[in-house]
Amino acid sequence: MSRIGKQPVVIPSGVQVSIANGQINVRGPKGELKEPLHSFVSAEVKDGQVVLSADLSKQKEVSAIYGLSRARVQNMVLGVSNGFSKVLDIVGLGFRAEVAGQKLTLAIGKSHPVIFEAPKGVTLGVDPKKTQITVSGISKELVGEIAAKIRGLREPEPYKGTGIRYQGEHIRRKAGKTAAGAGAAGGAKK
Repeated sequence: MSRIGKQPVVIPSGVQVSIANGQINVRGPKGELKEPLHSFVSAEVKDGQVVLSADLSKQKEVSAIYGLSRARVQNMVLGVSNGFSKVLDIVGLGFRAEVAGQKLTLAIGKSHPVIFEAPKGVTLGVDPKKTQITVSGISKELVGEIAAKIRGLREPEPYKGTGIRYQGEHIRRKAGKTAAGAGAAGGAKK
């Protein structure tokens, strides 16, 4: 039995949820999201909450699909009411970002500036120092995907730690070459 799937999703004020033909529609102050429900899962709106149910005796995977469906509905409700955002830090000498509309221009140590165009539904922002990128939108899945694509343009390298990383992400650093063996190899003369 899915512990997550059993929990109802509370609908905040200003958010409307409707379920029709196996599809859930969530409308709020930030926008509207639509998503089909899995065939094993059914949903209904009761007393300001979305309650999901599933017949767990059908197949082995139904419990996981049940919990996943509830989590996705929760993310839709949070997205249209509050929105989601991810912050990326740019670390490196001369590395910077600029945004113009939906186009992000990155100077990340390549021979040319890298231009990344954000899809509809995602907003990009850059801080005044031009070393932080904020990816925001109402779809948690889309925000995470775009942030991962931007990070993938120049992933942090393990020696100096330069590149694009999530805010608060810890990069495991490797030790570089050391000069410990230089005295033994280069100075042994007879």
